[in-house]
Amino acid sequence: MGLTPAAGPPAAGPPAAALAVDAGNSKTDVALVSADGTVLGSARGGGFRPPAVGAGRAVASLARTVARAARAAGLDARPGEPLAGHVSACLANADLPSEERELAERIGALGWGRTLRVANDTFAILRAGLPDDGSSRHGVAVVCGAGINCVGAAADGRVHRFPAVGRLSGDWGGGGGLTEEALWYAARAEDGRGEDTELARALPAHFGLPSMYALIEAFHLGDLPGGRRHELVPVLFAVAAQGDAVARSLVHRQAEEIAVMASVALERLDLLEVPVPVVLGGGVAAARHPLLHDRLLGLLAERAPLAAVRVVTAPPVLGAGLLALDRLEAGPAPCTRLRAHYAGRTARA
Repeated sequence: MGLTPAAGPPAAGPPAAALAVDAGNSKTDVALVSADGTVLGSARGGGFRPPAVGAGRAVASLARTVARAARAAGLDARPGEPLAGHVSACLANADLPSEERELAERIGALGWGRTLRVANDTFAILRAGLPDDGSSRHGVAVVCGAGINCVGAAADGRVHRFPAVGRLSGDWGGGGGLTEEALWYAARAEDGRGEDTELARALPAHFGLPSMYALIEAFHLGDLPGGRRHELVPVLFAVAAQGDAVARSLVHRQAEEIAVMASVALERLDLLEVPVPVVLGGGVAAARHPLLHDRLLGLLAERAPLAAVRVVTAPPVLGAGLLALDRLEAGPAPCTRLRAHYAGRTARA
């Protein structure tokens, strides 16, 4: 997560002050930002998944998105010529310091900026939820989207984070995890091994199928691509809202997981006894489903009564841009202008 000089020959006056990158599991957003916070050009690309495709291919795909953002800004992305003074790259799957270092080396070699900071994408959500006047640089962020992750930062520079590589590191939930749980309970309800749940009917019905057997077969044989499983998350919440006991238990478990990650991070950073923002982001958390959000607020009120919960719905590339402006000591006004650019936009837009 450290700041490193990027590779490439020196050149006077990069055309942009900052290159902001938010590369998530499902999509990548890139923006070139001027010193006054104006977005000069932007582009969206596909997901950033080094574990699935390899770090080299993932960075090559990211480079194509950066090149499109440069063209949108009227710039010519020539190899070795910096596009920006500073690159702020907030990346999914940069979960361990060793992964951050490897990605920083690969991105730095492309020479996009004079300096470079690579960090997990959860740090972008944290920065987006903090004030721009420097009055508070401490807080905790929990992202619950396709997966789940949490980071915390203290005013003295200490950071707490989790490995966040899935069940191997003790994680539970996120959209992918909730879908797996919902399918598991629904399958067992239909075949008699588990208690009855409306999920056994609602999940296949979403795809126009008559039974869980048919849904299992469709996913297993590839008639339904696995990427469509995420569509079942809203179905789970709808069934839970109707009072289904199994669905509600999954939503309540998700609230507990978010609350425990946040409270542990606060405790490890000695922030339980001070007013502190807890920032929520990601599609599941930012949707503010009443069953999830209200229960989460209650749990945090018990465990961290001084925490102020904030929900970030803006595209996380905003946070990457704000981190870059902080590095450049741009001040509050450019940050305000950058926020205005993304006002009203959502992470899915």
